[in-house]
Amino acid sequence: MAVELLVQSKVRKYIKDAGLNTGGDSLEQIESALKAVLDDAIKRAQSNDRKTLMAKDV
Repeated sequence: MAVELLVQSKVRKYIKDAGLNTGGDSLEQIESALKAVLDDAIKRAQSNDRKTLMAKDV
């Protein structure tokens, strides 16, 4: 799986600033979790007959 949605350098820096290294497969799992959050938010917006995803959907 390719990491498509994340700016990898920014995520790696965020993790490094917390004093940790980034494991090789961690970015793929982070992206997978992000996609799940987005999918849920999209469904919520659609179920409310909106075409705009809003903060309250997340």
